[in-house]
Amino acid sequence: MTDALPAVRPNLLRSLALGLAATVAVILSSPTLAAEKDLTLGMTIEPTGLDPTIAAPVAIGQVTWQNVFEGLVAIDRDGKIRPQLAKSWEISADGLTYTFKLEEGVKFHDGEDFNSAVAKASLERARGADSVNPQKRFFAAIDTIETPDAATLVLKLKEPAGSLLYWLGWPSSVIVGTKSAAGAKTTPIGTGPFKFVNWAKGDKVELAANPDYWNEDVKVKLEKVTFRFIADPQAQAAALKSGDVDAFPEFGAPELVESFKDDAKLTTVIGNTELKVVAGMNNERKPFDDQRVRQALMMALDRAVIVDGAWSGYGTPIGSHYTPNDRGYLDLTGTHPYDPEKARALLAEAGYPDGFTFTIKTPQMAYAPRSAQVMQALFADIGVTMNIEPTEFPAKWVQDVFKGRDFDMTIVAHAEPMDIDIYARDPYYFGYKNPAFNDILKKVEATSDTAEQDRLYGEAQKILAEDVPALFLFVMPKLGIWDKKLKGLWENEPIPSNVLTEVYWEE
Repeated sequence: MTDALPAVRPNLLRSLALGLAATVAVILSSPTLAAEKDLTLGMTIEPTGLDPTIAAPVAIGQVTWQNVFEGLVAIDRDGKIRPQLAKSWEISADGLTYTFKLEEGVKFHDGEDFNSAVAKASLERARGADSVNPQKRFFAAIDTIETPDAATLVLKLKEPAGSLLYWLGWPSSVIVGTKSAAGAKTTPIGTGPFKFVNWAKGDKVELAANPDYWNEDVKVKLEKVTFRFIADPQAQAAALKSGDVDAFPEFGAPELVESFKDDAKLTTVIGNTELKVVAGMNNERKPFDDQRVRQALMMALDRAVIVDGAWSGYGTPIGSHYTPNDRGYLDLTGTHPYDPEKARALLAEAGYPDGFTFTIKTPQMAYAPRSAQVMQALFADIGVTMNIEPTEFPAKWVQDVFKGRDFDMTIVAHAEPMDIDIYARDPYYFGYKNPAFNDILKKVEATSDTAEQDRLYGEAQKILAEDVPALFLFVMPKLGIWDKKLKGLWENEPIPSNVLTEVYWEE
């Protein structure tokens, strides 16, 4: 019997080894470990297209900006400008010449070479007479574009544009290829770390890591990313809890956030965004053409109560069209603080001792009707009656309010970063005109001194806070809920995005 043991032992060990190998193979092929290279990310709104240079909705950039498409420069998670396809640049002393040195050896996903000629063509497409770029005004100061060699791009300006570098980092300024630009709406082809794979409309967009990505300093950890579009908040919550979705960087139901606090698998991250919830008034229509009336309405509103009622206490009250993310931010909520007694006195001084009646047109996004209902009760306290008229967004709202200017008041979250200049645009739906404000914004563009720009932005904020062309309510937070093992997603949002280059699964 003892003589048989040596023969049995190798067979037993061989069987154990084979069994262990099979077990390891099963484990490695299991969804749990496979998911360590894959990510399913949820979004509330499905983009209307995938090219951010031809349409404005932020959902477009939230899928493709910095993932598929890149720009001459980029905006990082701290809101700072950093090099990208342009590795360096120089600005002439008079602010009229920008010379960019471009990265070499960069290819688009379809094999087209990136060079100064392609960069020029992309910018010409964005600023041309037939351009549909949503931020065409960004390029208005450019006079000519020169390409001395393949790695040098020179922008000659008609007048200084101190914000140009920042604007060039936006989704609307990404570089598209000459061969692929026409089809980028449905088949985006860029130079970025991820390639477009598929768009199943109504359901998802799939991306895959670009194995030939040019930037060796960026180590992409994900292999596949799926953007799932789920509009219903209850369905979002269910997808997170079941694991069908790994992350919802912008969860759509603040009233459900508390339900995740004790979840062992998920983490809740409350960050900042650029989403400024503003009740815009028609400054060309009585009684809103009277500054005293606008100030009285502002003082009738307790912003903390609105945040509680509209967004379950998540949000930051603001006193101007500016967020704490923005450079040169001033907290101006104390300019016209909640004071119903003073509000009633101002209304009487303006000729409305018994108040007045008006209508607010509210888009169907949850924050709008919720905010309006709280405002309605607060206005009633100073004798003002506000009727609420639901308005379908975007089509009806754009037609009636944004373009038609047929409204008394409306409410919408302005998503564009650093868009304080909308109060200087003519025409713009507020109908606000203030030459002193416009002059300050011109001075911002006339200098490249960032400290001076910040000071001027402070002056612009003070004018809006005092003049109240719109009722400045609160900044919506970035309510992020994702798997605790998932790292690298942006907690704050200096620009609407889902940048994936630094995202990975913790082992």
